Amino acid sequence: MDSTPTPTGVALLVCDEQGRLRALDWEGYEARMHRLLRLHYGEGGCVLEPARDPSGRTSALQAYLHGDLGAIASLPVETAGTPFQREVWRALREIPAGTTTTYGRLAERIGRPKAIRAVGMANGANPISIVVPCHRVVGSNASLTGYAGGLERKRWLLNHEQTHA
Repeated sequence: MDSTPTPTGVALLVCDEQGRLRALDWEGYEARMHRLLRLHYGEGGCVLEPARDPSGRTSALQAYLHGDLGAIASLPVETAGTPFQREVWRALREIPAGTTTTYGRLAERIGRPKAIRAVGMANGANPISIVVPCHRVVGSNASLTGYAGGLERKRWLLNHEQTHA
């Protein structure tokens, strides 16, 4: 586990021994991150140990934050959600930086146009903020809607990406 400053607070990164990103969340939201990790990996399934820049993941996040939006696009991630959640999370990674989509369009993209609420629930259960870009999903009227890290962070991330895309 590593931490790194960002313009909107300290980010926490969790990687496994193979360098795959398992979680990325915000300081102050550790309880949420730990809850998601326990949910996905069980009580003893994820041991958090301090690590400095695990497999270069922290450096990649910093590059993204300094305008190199592609720096995080191909980072390896590993999640243990349900098959439906993982399908949604894969689709999130296909949304280009600097753009947004709606929950309805995301549901259509994965071939489940009536699963809008389920897509929203999967979006909210995403353990890998920023890299699995759930912040790029907005309401049907393009309004900023839920983001586990807070709407101010979501607004900042979207503005940042639009500036550097």
